[in-house]
Amino acid sequence: MSPKPEPRTSPCDRDDAAKRLNHAQKYLEVAELVATDADVVDDDGFDSADAQSATNVAASLAVLAGIAASDAACCAALGRRPRGQDHREAVRVLVGIEPNGAEAAKNLDDLLGIKDGAHYGIITLSPDKLKRALRAASALIDFAVAVLRR
Repeated sequence: MSPKPEPRTSPCDRDDAAKRLNHAQKYLEVAELVATDADVVDDDGFDSADAQSATNVAASLAVLAGIAASDAACCAALGRRPRGQDHREAVRVLVGIEPNGAEAAKNLDDLLGIKDGAHYGIITLSPDKLKRALRAASALIDFAVAVLRR
């Protein structure tokens, strides 16, 4: 089996990293606000349609936060960010950032695992998956902040 080709990347700098980090923080901020709507329960004890939608929208925003944080870390540490059609290429790039790149890559991979369901699915994600998505996005933002401080 032939090795995977190098991920397609484009150059970026620390200013770009700061912008993407700001985007990530705002996506997460809004995701957390929307997630509070996911806690709504109707009179029968069932999640309302609004709560179900809020869960998927909040998870979608968490995914976007994670992708933006990944871009920020890559720009700051490597001077390039993944630009391929497959966001999973970013996972392969993140692993190369030391220290803690492997953990960041795992968080991004977890987020990308719910991306299609959150963005395009008609099945509501579970509250547990939403909580995990918010934690993964937050961890990626923390990673990007640490990389930018170096």
